[in-house]
Amino acid sequence: MRALVFHRPKHVSVDTVPDPIIEQPTDAILRVSSTAICGSDLHILNGLFPQPKPQILGHEFMGTVVEVGSSVTKLKKGDRVVVPFPISCGLCWFCEHHLPTACSSSNPDHYGPEGGVLDNKGGGLFGYTDLYGGYSGGQAEYVRVPYADVGPRKVPDNLTDDQALFLTDIFPTGWTAIDWAQLKGGETVAVFGAGPVGLMAMKSAWLQGAGRVIGIDSLSYRLERARTAAKAETIDITQQDPVEALRAMTHGRGPDVCVDAVGLEADRTWIEKASAVIHMERGTKKVIGLCCSAVRRGGTVTIVGVYGTSYDNFPVGQIFDKGLTLRHGQAPVHNYIDHLLELVSSGRVRLDDVISHRLPLADAAKGYQIFNDREDDCVKVVLKP
Repeated sequence: MRALVFHRPKHVSVDTVPDPIIEQPTDAILRVSSTAICGSDLHILNGLFPQPKPQILGHEFMGTVVEVGSSVTKLKKGDRVVVPFPISCGLCWFCEHHLPTACSSSNPDHYGPEGGVLDNKGGGLFGYTDLYGGYSGGQAEYVRVPYADVGPRKVPDNLTDDQALFLTDIFPTGWTAIDWAQLKGGETVAVFGAGPVGLMAMKSAWLQGAGRVIGIDSLSYRLERARTAAKAETIDITQQDPVEALRAMTHGRGPDVCVDAVGLEADRTWIEKASAVIHMERGTKKVIGLCCSAVRRGGTVTIVGVYGTSYDNFPVGQIFDKGLTLRHGQAPVHNYIDHLLELVSSGRVRLDDVISHRLPLADAAKGYQIFNDREDDCVKVVLKP
């Protein structure tokens, strides 16, 4: 089959690789019909998450079942399904306590309680380095899905691939960022980052009762997408200080909720880059700092942008003085996907309006390049095998 393979930082290519096979009786094999490039994939491309050997990337995918293992009971050949990006066994203590990203069975080589930089990680993830299980991803013609009775959800016939695909990751991740804030209704929610996850967080804020939604970014085309697709007010951080702007918009208090939908690859000065090298940090915690400064006293900061290391000068004193609540981590997609599938199927939310590029799988390396380099007003790339 053909698949997008990471070889080394800054180098991916579409190669011919062996077809996946059933390895465990709980596996299924899908013929991939749609897959997408995620901002998290760029962290691997740019070497921020180490991967010493070639790997098929991609954790946002859906497709049709072509084969199932002998123990699979909920799926059959021909079923069209969408697959959550975390790999959950459904049976361990963490899965039974609704913590699928902490699954203690799906990442046997690198799992542990510590949450270290290079070991003791959480549960397995599709296409996301050996540290998270070494599973081949879905930017391919076919993919093996472990624990097939736990993750995949059947897609109604009334939904196209474009409508359903983002139930894999970015919509549940955006939903998680708002759900963690436990809105009561009428709150002001500020989302730092108007990329795909940020846009989904903005949409989710409206769905969960926000009274006002504000998107913050440095790219004009992404801010335009926030206004049109997410109906958000916007702040261009190249034109004004976002913290001061947010305070001015909220009677000096700051928003009730700030969401970090950027993560470690925020724009940095050369001084910040040098500091990161000195302190052995990957990327920057800049957006966490902006969120903690902007949010009102007693407010909530949720972090769904990805981070991989510890950071010097973390603002714990500010967090304590302001009495902030912080929630952060990988989205527990399994907990939300059924409800979100119903929202999409009933027409209460549209997801495909964040797509800017549709490319054949053969052009996947080009898709990575334009997404990473922010060319051609690229917001979200969908690949068709």
